[in-house]
Amino acid sequence: MNELTGNSSRRVLIVDDEPDMRRLLARLLVKKGGYEVLEADSGAVGLVIVREWLPDVVLTDVKMPGMDGVEFFRRLKEVDPTISTIIMTGYGTVEMAVEALKTGVYDFFQKPFDNDQILHAVARAMERTWLLRENRRFHELQQNPERGDFFGFIGNAPRLLEVEDLLRRLAPSDMTVLIRGESGTGKEVAARALHAMSGRAGRRMVTVNCPALPENILESELFGYCKGAFTGADRDKVGLFVEAHRSTILLDEIADIPVSIQTKLLRVLQEKEIQPLGQTRTIPVDVRVVASTNQDIEAKIARGEFREDLFYRLNVVTVRMPSLEEIRSDIPLLIHHFLGKYRTEYERPEHEFSEEAIQLLLRRPWRGNVRELQNTINRAVLLGAGPTLDKKDLRLDVQAQCSTNAHPDLCFDQVQHLDYAGAKEAVLKEFTASYLRAALGRTKGNISLAAKNCGMERQALQRLLRRYQIAISDFRS
Repeated sequence: MNELTGNSSRRVLIVDDEPDMRRLLARLLVKKGGYEVLEADSGAVGLVIVREWLPDVVLTDVKMPGMDGVEFFRRLKEVDPTISTIIMTGYGTVEMAVEALKTGVYDFFQKPFDNDQILHAVARAMERTWLLRENRRFHELQQNPERGDFFGFIGNAPRLLEVEDLLRRLAPSDMTVLIRGESGTGKEVAARALHAMSGRAGRRMVTVNCPALPENILESELFGYCKGAFTGADRDKVGLFVEAHRSTILLDEIADIPVSIQTKLLRVLQEKEIQPLGQTRTIPVDVRVVASTNQDIEAKIARGEFREDLFYRLNVVTVRMPSLEEIRSDIPLLIHHFLGKYRTEYERPEHEFSEEAIQLLLRRPWRGNVRELQNTINRAVLLGAGPTLDKKDLRLDVQAQCSTNAHPDLCFDQVQHLDYAGAKEAVLKEFTASYLRAALGRTKGNISLAAKNCGMERQALQRLLRRYQIAISDFRS
């Protein structure tokens, strides 16, 4: 499975009339890249496979009997324009390469090529296909929204559906549940879903933010106290466990509870009763306990910071919330949902994201998970001048947008092509570099205008500039 995109197919089609070349590439892509690979000996056969199998990336030769690679690509676009195509040729010319890039080919290589070079290109092409398909899905959602939310959850990713199914099965019971997951993954949303589907839904769920309260205050808040129990206790106070009687209590970020309070909490779980501060008798409580944490409790147990017996009492059933990386296929749905939510909230129905902003939202490594994505869209709709919200309205840090640790292949602006070798490549490089410098010179370094004049996409021109190490600043006055 592709961990970056959530795309489980990772399908590559090789179209070449040379059997040895097809076998060589197929072996490389299967063994080194882990891709699913099919082969076709002609463009006509390739189109049949495309319609039935729907690959993510196509590698096609140019010179083939019958339908050549350029014509094959044109017809391929009619079937699915999101498929990324890489053209291979042993007879390449500058004109052929430029023409292919003009029509939308993602990349091209001359034979023979380096194995690492082709693997890198296919990896980037795979990410591009995913990005285009998610972008298309987002726009489809604008017209045809998918299923409604599930008690606050938005998405259809398999991992999320597994969580929802587990919550449904747990809800009718009074079983203690530990919800684990990174910050921003919806642990509190899961707890509220459990409560809403339970027989306790008629009473308010009580939520305790454990790290927010000092030890002495947390203890009195949880268990209550009697008048005179300590200095300043001028009246009786009902604890949160009593307030949650016949309901649910969520102990949010329970790993931060001091050990002294952990001991008392263990008694509540074992005996189903609490003892307010300053009182000798206990009070029975009927409370369903749900706890959440984003920490490694096992490591805290090893350091003596968390009671092992309490952990086992809490960890009757664990619900693990997926990170946004694990459910990337739901990002278009989440963008659509949050955009609609904040357009309504701020009465700005005309606000829409630009294509550039959508692509940035789709490819960003969301370390803060769904909460970070939600906050970003909230901020953009609230502060954006509108009606079109561009990437500058997202106010995202550039370094965070393109993390070499999280998404090296999604950050197209940082990708460098491998250098070509050989005399033919030297000639090709010199000719193409002159062509590109002339194009930029006419527009004084304006990439968008230069790309338009050359009849190619902006990204295609940028890839060529990086490949031939041409600095835009040299052409700006």
